Amino acid sequence: MSKHFELMQQMEQKKAFGSATTADPEFVPPRRPASGGSSTRWANDEALRLVQQIFLVQSLEPPRIVVFAGIDHQSGCSQICASVAETLAKNSRRPVCLVEANFRSPALSELFGTPNQRGLTDALLKEGPITSFAEPVAQENLWLISSGSLAVDSPSLLASDNLKERLAELREEFDFVIIDAPPLTQYSDAVAVAQLGSGIVLILEADTTRRESAAVVTANLRSVNIPILAAVLNKRTFPIPENIYKRL
Repeated sequence: MSKHFELMQQMEQKKAFGSATTADPEFVPPRRPASGGSSTRWANDEALRLVQQIFLVQSLEPPRIVVFAGIDHQSGCSQICASVAETLAKNSRRPVCLVEANFRSPALSELFGTPNQRGLTDALLKEGPITSFAEPVAQENLWLISSGSLAVDSPSLLASDNLKERLAELREEFDFVIIDAPPLTQYSDAVAVAQLGSGIVLILEADTTRRESAAVVTANLRSVNIPILAAVLNKRTFPIPENIYKRL
C-alpha cells in the first residue's frame, strides 16, 4: 500500500463512493504530516499502479480519452496527470497526448518546462491540424497540448462544438489522451469535457476533501452517465516509521 495515496478501485462496479478496501463509506480523511506538500512528480510505482488498472488491462478495451479532475483546488491533479502520462507512454510504448484543459490554474507547461504560446485555446479558435498545437516532451511517445493563450472567457470554449471535433482528431492521432481539468466543486468545465471522453478519474486530498463534497460530485457525475474509472486519495500518510513501512 502506498504511503502517499489510496487507489479506490472499480468504483462504478461497487456503486458506492469510498467502498474500496481501505476507505470507509463515509470517507474520513487521515491526518496529513506537518511538512505537507507533494513532489513535482508522483512516485513511479504509484503512477504505474494507476496506469495498469485503467489503461493496461489486457482483457478489456482500454479507455482512450480520460479526464483527471480534483474535487477541490490544490489536490495535486496536475502532478498526477503528468506522472500518469509519462508512465503510460513509457510502458505502453504507444503515443500519448497530455492535454491541459484546466484554464483556471494551468500548471503543466511549467511542470514540463515547455512554452505555452500555442495550446488548447488556440486549437479551439484557429485552423490547423491538432498536432500543430502539440509539443513533444522529453519522455518518448509523449506530447503536451498546454492551455495556450488565456482570456476571461476561455473556459467557455470547453463547452463548444469545436472541442468535440478536436477530441475526435486527438483520438485519431494518439492512442491515449489524458486531460487535466479544473476542480469539480468550483466549476463545470470537467463535466463538459468528460462527457466527450471515456470516463473520469477523481483526485481527492487527504485531510482536505470533505466526504460531503465527494459524495455530491460522485452523484452529479453518475446523473449525467460519466463513468468514474478510479479515485485517488492523494497525500495519504500512515502513522508508522519510514524504515518499517519499507519492509511491508
